[in-house]
Amino acid sequence: MITIGELAARSGMATSALRFYEKEGLIRAERTGGNQRRFPRSELRRVSFIRAAQQVGLTLEEIREALASLPGSRTPTQADWEKLSHAWRHRLDDRIAQLERLRDKLTSCIGCGCLSLKKCHLYNPDDQAALGGPGARYLLGDTSTPKT
Repeated sequence: MITIGELAARSGMATSALRFYEKEGLIRAERTGGNQRRFPRSELRRVSFIRAAQQVGLTLEEIREALASLPGSRTPTQADWEKLSHAWRHRLDDRIAQLERLRDKLTSCIGCGCLSLKKCHLYNPDDQAALGGPGARYLLGDTSTPKT
């Protein structure tokens, strides 16, 4: 068992973030007689996983669902983590493709100087992209504007 300060030092996370993760049910702690938090060492892996998942843009709900798939009665094994990783592969591949589209199209968009997809006469005449729905339609994978 380790203290919240030790977990913070080992994981690089602020103690406030660890308390938030505990409140959200992402990690668990036990309490001492003096009501101090003590974390099983295995929670360090969960915190590392949370941190990595957030860095690739996954939501707390996605992280919560993934962690819920891990066994609660024992420390997850390498096979448990591999199963979780395999389940996320499609989601991560989609995220990578989205980031690649952003990288490849951002320069041409910003390069024209108008900084507005609504007013861009070359890339999005008459804001046709809005007909495809909310959000950055081209970055979401739309390849052409819908016709009215």
